[in-house]
Amino acid sequence: MLGVAYAQATGGSPAGMDWISMLPLIAMFVLLYFLLMRPQMKRAKEHRQLIAGLQKGDEVVTSGGTLGKITNVNDQYVRVEISAGVEIIVQKPSIQTVLPKGTIKSAA
Repeated sequence: MLGVAYAQATGGSPAGMDWISMLPLIAMFVLLYFLLMRPQMKRAKEHRQLIAGLQKGDEVVTSGGTLGKITNVNDQYVRVEISAGVEIIVQKPSIQTVLPKGTIKSAA
């Protein structure tokens, strides 16, 4: 007949050691937040403010690189004059930059 087998007790770590082993993982997430996520959220907020502040007469650059002057602003679209008598309609989010007044004349 076989005897009773007892399981050997494991050598557990002290109570605080489990939290310390998670510290590098937590530090990695904090670093990821400050290096990647936070700057991206800041850029998105600045772009939303730029889009909200568009008005007639602003000189802009679209995401495609087209320079022009805004002639009309709607809720979703902007009419941009790219040459004398030539206007295009673009979506507001495609406006990348608002230029200082007179930039287009100095660039031409």
